[in-house]
Amino acid sequence: MSTDIQLRRDAFGKLVFTGDDGVDVVGVVPVRAFPIQAPTRGISLVRDGGKEVAWIDDLANASEQVRSLVTEELEGREFIPEILHITDVSSFATPCTWFVKTDRGETQFVLKVDEDIRRVGEASLLIADNHGINFLVRDMFRIDKHSRKILDRFL
Repeated sequence: MSTDIQLRRDAFGKLVFTGDDGVDVVGVVPVRAFPIQAPTRGISLVRDGGKEVAWIDDLANASEQVRSLVTEELEGREFIPEILHITDVSSFATPCTWFVKTDRGETQFVLKVDEDIRRVGEASLLIADNHGINFLVRDMFRIDKHSRKILDRFL
């Protein structure tokens, strides 16, 4: 079904899905089924009320236009910086301040309690800061040794 999807933006910037019947559905929103484990696979296009109007098995198989529009829309709604390196922590007791390098630059955040670090699958972690922003460690087994040592103290 991925290759047959007709998607465009209207004059107001909303995504418009055109079904096989030629009917336009204005304001569709892409939703990832597996945002961390398989971010380009299993994307649902839903209209108001959450009703699915289309399914994209794999974004890589979609047309360039559909791939571009869906990626642009997802990036505009999702904000999960990926931690690439943990430079330091202020303490190994919570609350503490973490100093990290992410895919969006260097930052710091406060970890309130150990329970704000959640496992997602076998190797990924979501770390919520004191403002509710989630940071992703995509693979805790492949992160550098220094960062892994810090993570081990909190897990």
